Amino acid sequence: MRFPDILLSLPVVFLIFLGFYCILYWLGGQMAPKANSIGGKLDTYSCGEEMPIPPVKISFRLFFYIALFFTMMHVAVLVVATIPSGPLAWLGIAYLMMIFLSVMALITRN
Repeated sequence: MRFPDILLSLPVVFLIFLGFYCILYWLGGQMAPKANSIGGKLDTYSCGEEMPIPPVKISFRLFFYIALFFTMMHVAVLVVATIPSGPLAWLGIAYLMMIFLSVMALITRN
């Protein structure tokens, strides 16, 4: 390989740009103003106001409903997409109706 071809190879170009952006990141850090840790200035709220932290109640119930919904939809799409054309296509419509009723039972259940 010739020298210009080596410079244009993917690993060399990646390393050149990685070095360029590391230098750019370092220069940006040098030019940025230093933060003062006074009160709540560095907190997540970031406006200097002290905010009380409410207790967090973790519940995965809604997550599991949504995960089950998406699982059912993905399986339904996979099954309907692989049904051959012809008279069996009506089975896909019946299958989609059963999935729809299952999702409605999940959503409206109390």
